[in-house]
Amino acid sequence: MPTRDFRYERKFCISQLSRPEVEHLVRFHPAVFSEIYQERWVNNIYFDSLSLHNYFATIDGLAQRTKCRIRWYGELLGQIEKPVLEFKIKEGLVGTKKSFPLPPFRLGADFDCGTILAAFKQLELPASLRATLEGLEPTLLNRYSRKYYQSTDRHFRVTIDTALEYCRINNRGNTFLQRWGDNDIIFELKYSRDRSAEVSDITRHLPFRMTKSSKYVNGIQHLFLS
Repeated sequence: MPTRDFRYERKFCISQLSRPEVEHLVRFHPAVFSEIYQERWVNNIYFDSLSLHNYFATIDGLAQRTKCRIRWYGELLGQIEKPVLEFKIKEGLVGTKKSFPLPPFRLGADFDCGTILAAFKQLELPASLRATLEGLEPTLLNRYSRKYYQSTDRHFRVTIDTALEYCRINNRGNTFLQRWGDNDIIFELKYSRDRSAEVSDITRHLPFRMTKSSKYVNGIQHLFLS
């Protein structure tokens, strides 16, 4: 996999500032960030093994790990028209993403994981990614509202995630009524490897500390392990 495909994603979990305060910091940052997309809802179904292998790989900080999820935008429930299967591949401090469009499916009380698993089998995937899917099942459903910004030189991107919600998901028989909400703000700074020497010029104007925050880990800990 070409090294140019990998990038840094620095995360900051913010609890002491409001969303308007965080957005103010971004808009008046010396790098001159501007909004590049409309704010939208991001929805994810995460997959893991029965023993939560992906969860513990993140907790243990394994240098090489792969996370599997289905992502779509807009409404959480109902007919999902443009779902995408994504593999987030991490190697040390950098990562990349491989995406594969999936057929539409319906998410509701009648959700049947068999439909998705059958779609997985029809995808043309590299052998390594197909092996990653073996033994996985839907574990966690989450959503959040995301805003997107880019620096005027286009070398740095920022996303701001708010209104985070998490819910268990099973192979079938879901009500999606029991949800856990997180009031923290997740701020992510994204940039390519060749810009790592410049990142201090960005972060020194941000009054919060970097964290290892993972939405998947947070959801599992609150819904399964607390």
